[in-house]
Amino acid sequence: MKTLASRFATFDRPSKLLMINQFGINVGFYMLMPYLAGYLAGPLGLATWAIGLVLGVRNFSQQGMFLLGGTLADRFGCKPLIVAGCLLRTGGFALLAVADTLPALVVASAATGFAGALFNPAVRAYLAADAGERRVEAFALFNTFYQGGILLGPLFGLALTALDFRVTCLVGAVVFAALTVLQLRSLPRQDVAASTARGSVLSQWRTVLGNRPFLLFGLAMIGSYVLSFQVYLALPLQVRAVAGSGTVGTALVTSLFVVSGAVAVFGQLRVTQWFGRRYGPARSIVAGMALLSGAFVPLLLVPDGDVLGPVPAVAAVLLSAALLALGTVAVFPFEMDTIVRLSGERLVATHYGCYNTVVGVGIMLGNLFTGTIFDLTRQAGVPQLVWAGLILIGAGCVLALAGLERSWKLAAAPDANPAATN
Repeated sequence: MKTLASRFATFDRPSKLLMINQFGINVGFYMLMPYLAGYLAGPLGLATWAIGLVLGVRNFSQQGMFLLGGTLADRFGCKPLIVAGCLLRTGGFALLAVADTLPALVVASAATGFAGALFNPAVRAYLAADAGERRVEAFALFNTFYQGGILLGPLFGLALTALDFRVTCLVGAVVFAALTVLQLRSLPRQDVAASTARGSVLSQWRTVLGNRPFLLFGLAMIGSYVLSFQVYLALPLQVRAVAGSGTVGTALVTSLFVVSGAVAVFGQLRVTQWFGRRYGPARSIVAGMALLSGAFVPLLLVPDGDVLGPVPAVAAVLLSAALLALGTVAVFPFEMDTIVRLSGERLVATHYGCYNTVVGVGIMLGNLFTGTIFDLTRQAGVPQLVWAGLILIGAGCVLALAGLERSWKLAAAPDANPAATN
């Protein structure tokens, strides 16, 4: 922690504020969202289809609107979008606290999701510009704060929801209100892309969509997000299959997130330094992707508790969670830096927004595949197949990224892109 504090102290005030802001964003978000479905089904008594609608609207209003959020940040500056996103989420959480009808819940859910689409690309573009040549280190620290918020948020939410979920919503609203004031008063205005957003919105989008190396990189990285997301989907399902859904199962599911968060919080800086020295930026992404793919090997070897018993089966799940976290922290800082380089440092927020949209669609399709295959393979008595399928997805992405790295498409930004300066 001393290393973390000392490295944090070397950055300028805007970068520090953005890291603290992201920690607060994740604490506020994750104290509420893991328990939303239970609140909708329990106290409010909504039907399953209605719960799916509320959660689906939140997901679409964020993932589907990232490109718009990034575009707005490039046109109007990052600070206004960060402040607007925090303010909108304040209102969304406050509305969730009082809403008891489906239309009101849908509006609150949409506001909560769209808020993320506003501040997510803007935060990353601002941090990339402020950190300059120290982007990789800045994003490593950023991910430490990011994961710390994910680790602590559900714990705070669990305590508050034990009182009343509406209390959790109001506390979440207070967190985002405080972040709004903090960013409004203390974050310097920095129009990181003002000189590159002179054309129409369509010209901005044509610039991004015409950036072939960037699009190829985004498509190749979908697998990274599909695999890392399994700590929320396939691994909890595996724990339930091995340990049941009682107290022990619930405790083990919680331990997955503790393991994942601890690896990121305590290992991020060391992992980034080691990978950077050994492989360099582009090859670190390839190596990290290989680590993500290999994270499911323990589950391939011990797919259930029938042969070796439940303890080795649970140990395999925890080991996979740790390896997924390690692969994610290895990839993330170099991934964020690569997006900036591939953008040519033009329309950076729009590139981040487009990238998040691409991987968001990939996560949705990947989860549909994983959830379907998980049930089918267990019913067929071959649970190994789901893990083999995930390993193959990762291996395909490793090959794609290695091909991009060999062709130098990850090494430098495209200099000649006429639409970028329209």
